Amino acid sequence: MTDPVELSSLVLASASPRRLDLLRQIGLIPGAVDPADIDETPLKGELPVLHAARLAAAKAAFVAPRHAGCFILGADTVVACGRRILPKAEDERTARRCLDLLSGRRHRVQGGLALQAPDGAVRSRVVTTVVTFKRLERSEIEAYIASGEWHGKAGGYAIQGRAAAFVRALGGSYSNVVGLPLFETAQMLKGAGLHVG
Repeated sequence: MTDPVELSSLVLASASPRRLDLLRQIGLIPGAVDPADIDETPLKGELPVLHAARLAAAKAAFVAPRHAGCFILGADTVVACGRRILPKAEDERTARRCLDLLSGRRHRVQGGLALQAPDGAVRSRVVTTVVTFKRLERSEIEAYIASGEWHGKAGGYAIQGRAAAFVRALGGSYSNVVGLPLFETAQMLKGAGLHVG
């Protein structure tokens, strides 16, 4: 296995350790990680796909002025039931509400990507993954809440952890649900002329 390649001209505008791990998984290390401090509150009536796209672009734009001559990668993951955007679970009550809503249902995970070039040009896209949860028993929800794994996760679950046992079916990119659609990210970086693989 070859060592990851450091892309010195790439800045990841995210505080998520999962996104950094995912980039490493495909052999890439950004030259810098600089989290964007933006308001992630959905706009009134904003659809999940537009919300994911807007936040990814906003994160890249926020960080870009601090890194002249670099490509800035912004990303955002939105879990949605229909038109409803689920929050990042910061407390047990929110996590329990999310799991109750997702139980026995199909939902969509929208992964927003935005790559801002040094000249300000932006490439962007949204990747959709459809996830179906089995019907969750109360004991399963309570055990998952007790694990603490839900904390800070969009929709109140982490598919790469214990919640994998809840997933009856998945259509689309698995890595998108974890936090970054790897195929699409690699293609976007390659299209911008950055060395990938």
